[in-house]
Amino acid sequence: MYESISILRGNIVFSKSLHELEICEHGYLVCEAGRVKGVYQTLPFEYGGLAVEDFENRLIIPGLVDLHVHAPQYSYRGLGMDMELLDWLESNTFPEEAKFKDLEYAKRAYEIFVENMRNGATTRACIFATVHRKATLLLMDMLEKAGLDTMVGKVNMDRNCPDYIKEASSENSAAETVEWIKDVLHKKYEHTRPILTPRFTPSCTDELMEKLKMIQMRYELPLQSHLSENPGEVAWVKDLCPWSAFYGDAYDKFGLFGMDTPTIMAHCVHSNEEEIARMKENGVFIAHCPESNMNLSSGVAPVRTFLEKGLHVGIGSDVAGGTTENIFTAMAHAIQSSKLRWRLLDNSLKPLTMEEVFYMATKGGGAFFGKVGSFEPGYEMDAVVLDDSRLKHPQPLGAKERLERMIYVSDDREIFAKYVSGNRLF
Repeated sequence: MYESISILRGNIVFSKSLHELEICEHGYLVCEAGRVKGVYQTLPFEYGGLAVEDFENRLIIPGLVDLHVHAPQYSYRGLGMDMELLDWLESNTFPEEAKFKDLEYAKRAYEIFVENMRNGATTRACIFATVHRKATLLLMDMLEKAGLDTMVGKVNMDRNCPDYIKEASSENSAAETVEWIKDVLHKKYEHTRPILTPRFTPSCTDELMEKLKMIQMRYELPLQSHLSENPGEVAWVKDLCPWSAFYGDAYDKFGLFGMDTPTIMAHCVHSNEEEIARMKENGVFIAHCPESNMNLSSGVAPVRTFLEKGLHVGIGSDVAGGTTENIFTAMAHAIQSSKLRWRLLDNSLKPLTMEEVFYMATKGGGAFFGKVGSFEPGYEMDAVVLDDSRLKHPQPLGAKERLERMIYVSDDREIFAKYVSGNRLF
């Protein structure tokens, strides 16, 4: 039995709750068969004599979770940031994603994305690919080999996009999606799963939404999409779906808004009270993407409201609306944007704290994957070891202060080791 046990030693930090960190300095993290057995200040007697991976004064935290990222957009991150969402999609996104029909181009682009994801602090991610079935499988092959635990979606679009990327019909889009799912099941990935991915309501006809629901029921798949990101987008949905009470209702009519199946909606910047209540009722996860919302002039989501109402909230990098896959940076942006919202728009919603955004980036988003994002007993052991010795400081800092500093100033140079489900990637 001891062959499946691994023991890490270091300064262990994880979320005890939304508002409180659990800190065990110079403690032990014990993992058995890929799951956490416990965190101990003194190693229990039963583990005496077993090998310990001593990371000395380094920090050990749960792996970070990216609930919303576009893999094909990684190639143009940091470009076109002077546009709003809908113009940006037409000028940047659709032309670039069309290139992924060429598998050689897709391979070159996805190699960069996957390598950088593997080298960073993210251990789990929900990822948009493109409408192209073969390129999506290629991305999934690469992610599987990299050892990350991900959900990847072949995008669906059969309206309101250029002909060069629009799928021929709802029937064609659904058929390609089914063939993609069959290919995924045949490959029998260990760490890479399919997730249904209608891009957003404006790009999917009612007929396609109905077909996706049938596919979802047949294969019991989770779903990811976009919701109430930009004022122009919200108005567009109202024109396209005049029968809907609000944007989310346009998904819910087709049974694609949580309740029976795990669902992520990215952004939710302009969700009204009725939409928020429906998300709460249906158990929808919100992927908060603060940098993207600022870059594309969408606004700042009322995350404090979501948290106070008990909704599931995680963090998304939303590359390429966001310029980096670094979830530490996304945490900093979440705090900073919440301060601006509090100061300039609504002083009744207090800014987010470091403890809250760390929870969102670990246990909050991790819940979409199951028991993920914590070092509590029974959780899958995703861990990142951080070496912050490069970040000089004139006096000693505690583990909490060191973690807070990491959120604001760290990059991949601080990632010393990384584990997914107990397996060490490097």
